[in-house]
Amino acid sequence: MRKKQFAVIGIGRFGESLISELVRLGHEVLAIDTDENRVDDIASIATQAVQADAMDEKVLKALDIVNFDAVVVAIGGDVEANILTSITLKEIGVKKIIAKAHNTMHGKVLEKMGINMVLYPERDMAIRLARNLVSTSIIEYIELSSDHGISERTAPLNFVGKSLEEKALRQRMDITILAVRSGSEIIVSPQADYRIKAGDIIVALGPVKQLEKLHEMD
Repeated sequence: MRKKQFAVIGIGRFGESLISELVRLGHEVLAIDTDENRVDDIASIATQAVQADAMDEKVLKALDIVNFDAVVVAIGGDVEANILTSITLKEIGVKKIIAKAHNTMHGKVLEKMGINMVLYPERDMAIRLARNLVSTSIIEYIELSSDHGISERTAPLNFVGKSLEEKALRQRMDITILAVRSGSEIIVSPQADYRIKAGDIIVALGPVKQLEKLHEMD
């Protein structure tokens, strides 16, 4: 895997967690914030930590930020600074900008500006938690987008003894079974003739609404 260069502007809880994970994954991360204490706190983790005003075009150019693989605007509380920083990044030609939105209206502004990806960390985490709370059969859920996800759950009782072909999940629900954990054995891309056993764990990929229907089955 090629080592990539990322810049994270705004070192709050979200920015700090993002920086730590990107570094852990083996990539280079430039951390930028106007707060000297935050910069000092992240200096031992980030590849480079700089106290600077990211709304200053000259500063960004001096950091050669235009050549980074992606720049994340993680400024949370100051919506104006978030928007002006995003505008500055676009004006100097940064190829991929990802910005954290404070609320829906803020997100709409960023989208109209042509930001590559708008994040709603608090909202997305709340939705994920809600889905896990109301679906007691789910062991794990991964949201791939607002429309699709991957879930892991114990096979419904009416699946036991039936083959995947007989259940026809792909044809009926647009759901693909990626893997089955049967006891200590993990079967990746199980064949259509695989018969579900009691206690099997199925890993399913599909539209969120269809996955929710799958989770309601017994």
